[in-house]
Amino acid sequence: MLTFRGGVHAPHRKKDTQNKAVEKMKAPELVSIPLQQHIGVACQPLVKPGDTVKMGQKIGEPRGFVGAPVHASVSGVVKAIREVPHPSMGKGLAVVIENDGKDEPDDSIRPGDINSMDADRLKELILEAGIVGMGGAAFPTHVKLSPPNDKSIDTVILNGAECEPYLTADHRLMLEAPYDVVDGLKIIMKVLGVERGYIAIEDNKPDAVQAMADAVKSVQGVDIKTLKTKYPQGAEKQLIYAVTGRQVPSGGLPMDVGVIVNNVGTAAAIARAIKTGMPLIERIVTVAGDGVAEPKNLMVRIGTSFADVIEACGGLVGEPAKVISGGPMMGIGQYSLDVPVIKGTSGILVLTREQVEIPDAGPCIRCAKCVDACPMNLMPLMISAYALKEDYDNSEKFHAMDCIECGCCSYTCPAKRPLTQSIRVAKRMITEKRKRAVR
Repeated sequence: MLTFRGGVHAPHRKKDTQNKAVEKMKAPELVSIPLQQHIGVACQPLVKPGDTVKMGQKIGEPRGFVGAPVHASVSGVVKAIREVPHPSMGKGLAVVIENDGKDEPDDSIRPGDINSMDADRLKELILEAGIVGMGGAAFPTHVKLSPPNDKSIDTVILNGAECEPYLTADHRLMLEAPYDVVDGLKIIMKVLGVERGYIAIEDNKPDAVQAMADAVKSVQGVDIKTLKTKYPQGAEKQLIYAVTGRQVPSGGLPMDVGVIVNNVGTAAAIARAIKTGMPLIERIVTVAGDGVAEPKNLMVRIGTSFADVIEACGGLVGEPAKVISGGPMMGIGQYSLDVPVIKGTSGILVLTREQVEIPDAGPCIRCAKCVDACPMNLMPLMISAYALKEDYDNSEKFHAMDCIECGCCSYTCPAKRPLTQSIRVAKRMITEKRKRAVR
């Protein structure tokens, strides 16, 4: 069974949704579509209040290579371009559209034939469709598929691990649309010119392993890899090591060892966008936690508010203690239910006070559990200790920038130290220092 050093065995908590098929949620009356749903600079709006838009119409243009366009997820009238709550940025500019209920597609939507297109055309369509990493990182996919000439890529890995507790969106995708995942992988391999592809799935999803194995039977060069269930098995560097035995160097990227990693959801989005012509305007979202009446997997239009999504699951049960965008380990707590679903929203967790433990932090007892758990072989206690003293130079010396912010150290710490949180602050301060040095 393939795995990596470190990590933790957190409770899965997937039983409420893992056997629930994806339901298509009715589009809401109002959507707020953020102009930044990707790593990079926010898009420039292409519409203004009062404009009529159609479903799939481009409404935001990227202002640099590292960016991805955004599209209208409904047809209707642009009511405003204003700041709205954002799941990862606090606030951000968004195009607010009043849904006319017609779902009238834009004139530019035309189905395509994958087999008749060359690599350059496929990559162009991936860009135009606004495809980004669907696992949560939201890195523009066309950028990832454009490695420098000095980087020789020979392997593509699709991440189907979905190691975060509660989340089952990727699991259901692999069960319900395995051929979209495979078609997306074939497109990625064609764009990169590689002949070896893997789909990596944790062993707690045997039905998904079987479904994907059946889907790749006649596909040359593609294999299924079954991984030991352990968090964070889906992290890029850990996944690459488990599948290929290659170790990404400190400060390096997967392409440095000849590998490109994409999420299974990203692959499926690529296939659907090219086969149907419709850009990325919806995604699967797992809605779970004891604070929601009926946990579900929903296909949700981009720009739908968390409040509307939760209402489609029967509403809240009591007053939630915490609402998280994503999973409990790496997700981001929200301050409002008016925040919209974006391309990287894999889950909405509504947790009760019984599920949320907020203990007082004690002194470090030097037990080294955080060191044992760290999948990056770091010393979280030292990085955090210096960060809490605002000594970011020493945090950097202990390789703070190699931290993947998985939360394993905080999860295992018996003293409940704010390890991940303080390391995250250190990384931001180190990044700012480097930017100032370049200026």
